[in-house]
Amino acid sequence: MRNIGILLSGRGSNFVAIADSIAAGRIPDARIAVVISNKPDAPGIAVACKRSFEALVIASKGKAREDHDREVAASLKQHGVELVCLAGYMRLLSPWFVQQFPRRILNIHPSLLPAFPGLEAQEQAFAYGVKISGCTVHFVDEELDHGAIIVQKAVHVRDDDNERTLAARILEQEHLAYTEAINVVLDGKFEIVGRRMKLRTQNSG
Repeated sequence: MRNIGILLSGRGSNFVAIADSIAAGRIPDARIAVVISNKPDAPGIAVACKRSFEALVIASKGKAREDHDREVAASLKQHGVELVCLAGYMRLLSPWFVQQFPRRILNIHPSLLPAFPGLEAQEQAFAYGVKISGCTVHFVDEELDHGAIIVQKAVHVRDDDNERTLAARILEQEHLAYTEAINVVLDGKFEIVGRRMKLRTQNSG
């Protein structure tokens, strides 16, 4: 059984999608070992408690980034976490934290990276007038929205879309993409060459 740790700052809809996928057997041989929020009032923590997950608040306010990261990392390791999934975690992780979990931290971003990194990605895409947007699950490295891409899902932008309707359709794809990406990473049959993730086939060893 592989232990997954969830980090969130808000409602945690991707956390719920991951939990539902595990419960339905779409992510086999895995469990959510702990859910951690840096914000005491995060709705996702209330959901985690209601679903009887181990839920912790490790407040970040007033703490240096790495000091807070050390507290979070210690808790993840205490719970035997093998894979860290960011689910709306609104903090940039320190290089120290990333080094504790090499190629074991996943993030989901609501755009087709490298387009529109950072905040308000859907609004950026809509304002730019793109015809296709989507979402990206990627490994976390020391730079914002930068690590090697694992899964991307495309969403066509309709003429009658606004930022809200586009964001809602992207979110539906996020839930599918995260499950797919977690399975790829836990399966371990991949290699990263430069920036490209390549799946290893049986013939390639």
